[in-house]
Amino acid sequence: MTEDKLILVDLLDRPVGEAGKLYCHQEGLLHRAFSIVLTREGPAGTEVLIARRAEGKYHSGGLWSNSCCSHPRVGEELGEAVVRRLKEELGVRDVACREVGTFVYRAAFDNGLTEYEFDHVFVGACDGLVAADASEVSEVCWMGAADLVARLTERPQDFTAWCPAVTALALRTLA
Repeated sequence: MTEDKLILVDLLDRPVGEAGKLYCHQEGLLHRAFSIVLTREGPAGTEVLIARRAEGKYHSGGLWSNSCCSHPRVGEELGEAVVRRLKEELGVRDVACREVGTFVYRAAFDNGLTEYEFDHVFVGACDGLVAADASEVSEVCWMGAADLVARLTERPQDFTAWCPAVTALALRTLA
């Protein structure tokens, strides 16, 4: 299997080139990404699906994050990439997601890799079965929105670097 080619962008999300996924993260190159927040209505209100990244991930293994995140491949539309990754990572199909905002972040990791992403945030309602791929996700949990905000505030070290911003954008649109 060949390495995914990612879309390099400028700070306005305009494509400026392409590079392999690992190279992007080794060199800290700004590239297009997306994050998905799946929600459902529970007995106490809106619940958010959070996912613990598998320990074997190239960075942030074992940390909790938003439902799903990834990168569109060169030549792939964002909407297509969202559908693909929900299926691959969480076994979720037939969820209509809508884009709710974007942000840019940069995070350096202890292993020498750097995420520098122009992140598109998507939200979708999910009432179906979640069957996570164990190589991607070690655990999933539906958590009340208020509880998630409290946990992000009290224990940010338990979450990925991008999760607070993704959660804030997503929940703002649900309020």
